[in-house]
Order: sequence, then structure tokens, then C-alpha cells
Amino acid sequence: MAQRIIAVGDVHGCSVALRTVIGAIDPTESDVVVMLGDCIDRGPDSRGVIEQVIELGERCQVIPILGNHEEMLLAAVDRPGTASTWLRCGGREALDSYGVAKGSDLPHEHLLFLRTWVDYWESETHFFAHANYDPRMPLEKQEWGYQRWQPLRVHMPERHVSGKTAIVGHTSQKSGNVVDLGHLLCIDTFCHGGKWLTAYDTVSKEVWQADAEGNLRR
Repeated sequence: MAQRIIAVGDVHGCSVALRTVIGAIDPTESDVVVMLGDCIDRGPDSRGVIEQVIELGERCQVIPILGNHEEMLLAAVDRPGTASTWLRCGGREALDSYGVAKGSDLPHEHLLFLRTWVDYWESETHFFAHANYDPRMPLEKQEWGYQRWQPLRVHMPERHVSGKTAIVGHTSQKSGNVVDLGHLLCIDTFCHGGKWLTAYDTVSKEVWQADAEGNLRR
């Protein structure tokens, strides 16, 4: 059994914040770290974030969940005609962090890694998704391609039929505070916008936060 199961909210290229949070958590091989997606775009160092997530997999079990920003990047690689959408949504900053002109120029190993990211993951008590979910539909039958884009302000779901607590990101909390509804927690706390990157341990309920400059608060 995992010692801790820790979710990390939307990093959006804030590599200093991620390094600070992971340093404070100090994960071991018995821990699971679930990245909730949108690791890239908007912030200054998408490349550094992806490199950290890869390195983290050598210390503990890492479950990266596909966010809509990773989806846009992969679409820009596979269907270059869609690239303008991604670039408008922070893709330009991601490319700048790699020093390349287009998505297909990103390191091959990074693109292959992004293609392994999953739609959701579940533990005995919680499930983890990027954005939203249908409370009536079993997790394995969800339309994740749709749910990955739906903010909580459009649809605030009830408790999932499984009875498990949902941990999501995507809907940025401009206050910098976690939304805790009991059956659902949203931990996208707007790091790239000047607030915090949040990590949450579903076992102990401990919270770690860091801002883009690396200042830590507990």
C-alpha cells in the first residue's frame, strides 16, 4: 500500500514552484504522485516541468493525467493546422522554453512521454481527473475528451456514483485557495497567475503550496 497519494495541481510551466513543492514533499518509492495535467503552457519553463516529472518517476510512482493543454500540444503535432489554437493558449511560451519553432520540434522522448498520460486514475477512496466528470457514469465509461475541457463554473457535479472523492484541477481559483466541497476538491490555485501551486495528500490531507518564485507556504 502506498505511504502517501499526493495530487499536484496545474503547474503551467512554473518549474520553480514545482521544484519547491516536490522538495517539501520529499517523495519516496512508496509514494504515488498524481499530476493533474496542464503541466505545460503559459508559464516560463514548460520544458523544465516535463523534465522534473520524468525525473520524479525515478523516485516514486508518478501518474500523469492528460490535461487540455497537453491535448492541444499533441494535436498541434499530429494536425499542424490546429497549432494556432494551442499557440494562443500558451503554446508559444512552451515552445520558447524549448527554443524551438513548432511542436514537432520538441524532444522526441518528451512527446512519447506525453502520449503515455492517462485520462484518470483512482485509488480506493479517491479518483483523479483533470477537469470534470459525469457523476452518474462509471469512470471507465466517461467521455474524458469532453470532460477534460469542462470547467466547474459550467457544471458543478454531485458526488460520483462510486462514492469516491474527486480531485481535479483545470478551473483556476484566482483566490489561490483550494475548493473543498467534501465530495470534490479543486486544487488548481492559479500559480502562473501569481498565486500558488498546490499539492494535496489524500491520505493525511496535508497541503503544500509554492508560488512561481519558490516561496513555500503550508
